[in-house]
Amino acid sequence: MKRNILLAAIVIACGTMVLTACNDEKVGGDSIFPTTALKRNKFDQWLYNNYTMPYNIEFQYRLKTEETDKAYNFVPADSAKTAKLAIITKYMWFDAYAETVGLDFVKENVPRIIVAVGIPGYTRYRTEVVGSAEGGYKVTLSKVNALTDDLLKDYGSMTGFYFHTMHHEFMHILNQKKPYDESFDDISRADYVSGNWTSVPEKQAYSQGFVSPYSMENPAEDIAELYSIYVTSTPQEWNKILQIAGPKGTSIINRKLKMVREYMRNSWDADIDLLRNAILRRGSKIATLNLESLE
Repeated sequence: MKRNILLAAIVIACGTMVLTACNDEKVGGDSIFPTTALKRNKFDQWLYNNYTMPYNIEFQYRLKTEETDKAYNFVPADSAKTAKLAIITKYMWFDAYAETVGLDFVKENVPRIIVAVGIPGYTRYRTEVVGSAEGGYKVTLSKVNALTDDLLKDYGSMTGFYFHTMHHEFMHILNQKKPYDESFDDISRADYVSGNWTSVPEKQAYSQGFVSPYSMENPAEDIAELYSIYVTSTPQEWNKILQIAGPKGTSIINRKLKMVREYMRNSWDADIDLLRNAILRRGSKIATLNLESLE
């Protein structure tokens, strides 16, 4: 009993000392967190007005180590070229979906972060990584420093650089939120070749029912490639793929396209043909965009 009383007394005494010590400390008036307003340059303000406010997107062009894949060596994106790419990206990607599917769809499903970097990464197969999507919240667009004014005005070149990548990665994001019908995987299950797609000729891929060699890596890349190539291709370009594919390849491609069309309509209330028309119409006008104005 005496031992318990002694322990209690010690605890009380120590507690009193701790409280006294705490009370004696003077609390500084300065916050440990930054309180000064963020200083935005003209481009930063444009991004805030055109990405953050309407779409809740943070567009990063100042290289942040924590936002880039450690497996690749990146360099910062040129800010002037990034500004031009940002204008085109909004016009060709987010505005096209807002026009055909709705502003709420864009707000709810677009990546929360877009990271622009100067050069592409390279995989262990030595193929370029121009874009990537992570966890449905971030998309990286690289190769910005290779852009020229002529490239920026050419829809075909920009599709090869970015537009195809944008829709490809966006399909991955949508699939992460609402999975597609798993029966899609069975259509070409025996023909996926993983990393060996890099050695498959384009014509062979077409004839086997794929719209690109990369489609042959796995079902997830297959559906993303099919979707992105369809919505960015002119009818003439798409028909050329089918012509090279032949009857067997065309039948497989059309079967997959039917499932993609149904997935987008049933899961997202999106008509991919309306979207395609909007993308192609906008693509025909990119040469007329004022890429110098950040008003």
